Amino acid sequence: MSEKQDNQFAFGKENYKLFGIAVLVVIVGYLLMVGGGTDDPNQFNYDELFSFRRITLAPLVVLTGLALGVYAIMKKS
Repeated sequence: MSEKQDNQFAFGKENYKLFGIAVLVVIVGYLLMVGGGTDDPNQFNYDELFSFRRITLAPLVVLTGLALGVYAIMKKS
């Protein structure tokens, strides 16, 4: 009744590295979204709040990180 147990991880070393990079890319994307506010409630800075970095670049970076994470999970080791 003793079955040989296979003590291998589900993913290889390269998968974990790729997934770690994906997590870092997602964090960078969220950091690009930060800011644009003001302490004065009577002031609204439209150009800073709706800039290219926050509206276009940051979501693309986050989606790239998520896609890389899916690739890291699906890649055969």
